[in-house]
Amino acid sequence: MTSKRKPEAPAAEPAPDAALPNFEAALAELETIVEQLERGDLSLEHALRDFERGVQLARGCQLALKNAELKVQQLVEANGQLRLEGFEPAE
Repeated sequence: MTSKRKPEAPAAEPAPDAALPNFEAALAELETIVEQLERGDLSLEHALRDFERGVQLARGCQLALKNAELKVQQLVEANGQLRLEGFEPAE
């Protein structure tokens, strides 16, 4: 006898070009999506939609980390003094 799990109600679907949340919120949302996908009780449609959102969030997090790394690299020591140089975020 197989037990049926009640599927969770789908989350509101974000617009494809919706702005990503800040890094911490994006990471938290990504962790929630991963947990839901790992449970394996979502419909294929819901799982694919969540996977797509997860990819968007992961890319946004990677970009945020890359920008933070660039900003740190721009804090360089020149002639014994720390200076902050101009910064253009990666796209």
